[in-house]
Amino acid sequence: MPKTANPFKPTAGKMPPVLIDRRDIVESFVEGLKNGAGAPGRLMLLSGQRGFGKTVMLTELARVAGDLGWVVVMDSASEGLVDRLVASLQDDGPRLDRLNIAPSVGIPGLVNVSLGGVELGSRATSLTLREAIEKRLAKLPKGKGVVLAIDESQAASHDDLVAVATAYQQVLQDLDLTGDPDDEKRGIALVLAALPQLTDELLNDKVLTFLRRSQQHVLAEVPPLEVRDAYVKVARQSGKRISLDVAERAADFALGYPYMVQLVGYYMWQSSQRREADEITLEDVEQGATDAVKAFQDAVCAPTFDGLSMPQREFLRAMLPDLPDATRIVDIPKRTKKSMSWANKYRASLIADQIIVADGKGLVRLAIPHMGDYLKRESARLGY
Repeated sequence: MPKTANPFKPTAGKMPPVLIDRRDIVESFVEGLKNGAGAPGRLMLLSGQRGFGKTVMLTELARVAGDLGWVVVMDSASEGLVDRLVASLQDDGPRLDRLNIAPSVGIPGLVNVSLGGVELGSRATSLTLREAIEKRLAKLPKGKGVVLAIDESQAASHDDLVAVATAYQQVLQDLDLTGDPDDEKRGIALVLAALPQLTDELLNDKVLTFLRRSQQHVLAEVPPLEVRDAYVKVARQSGKRISLDVAERAADFALGYPYMVQLVGYYMWQSSQRREADEITLEDVEQGATDAVKAFQDAVCAPTFDGLSMPQREFLRAMLPDLPDATRIVDIPKRTKKSMSWANKYRASLIADQIIVADGKGLVRLAIPHMGDYLKRESARLGY
């Protein structure tokens, strides 16, 4: 039996052994870094539902940028994002913009400030970030630069996003004023990863309209044959055998969902390990798929559903009688006792969030694997 550790990586953000169907994004980004100032790949927006590999993709872009000699600052958006970016760029950390008399507060990365509150407006913060970026750029060889890679951008405050956007554009303008040839200019790149619902908000924001010029990549399902071939390749490289037919069955269970691909791979591998076998069989795949579905519902379906508005949840529950088939939109008002305009409004919002998809004229179906079974289970538990 092979002693290699399980090669599949279903933990959020962990790099899988094979980046299936994503190489075009990596190549576009690398071309942007290599092609000098103004190359489109230096401004990128990644979107996709939970489990579609946004964090994995962002991590890979950060890795290749580092290999090319660029400084990478990667963070997950939350309160204090800009402060952390500045701290990562500057040796002396973030500076206080202005103080006023207020109760004692603690600032991440700084000592407690007694009798002083901290105010960081978006304009002042963006200038601080601008200075931090340019200070770091000055230490880099010509032709290299700084990459800001921000995950979970939907969790960032509007002020932080505006600060990042403003600093990015200001640094670009300052670099243009150097007069250096494009291939010798130090540069800046910005990659944002976000859930689908934030994408439209970002692109329509008056301050953030420059993002419309970004390369936008929507991470979607992976073709089943590519999943099958990836299973065969990874298993063989790690010391196990799996036939094409068995790997194809595993791909069927994964449904093209990148996170589910890793879960099925992980648990079928574990099943064969428990048997101390060097071959992954159909029985291993079936057991692995059962374990993977439960893990997927806990990690993807539950937080996705919890993040929806009450009307969106009501719309989804109205689809329950039809599962696993599609639902007619005209049936939603009857089941919810709401108007057709209400149904159309939340149909549009759920499609925008990639929770449901159109399935022919007047029909919709769930877009997330195993969400139907999760909805049935939760509705029964809550007595709907």
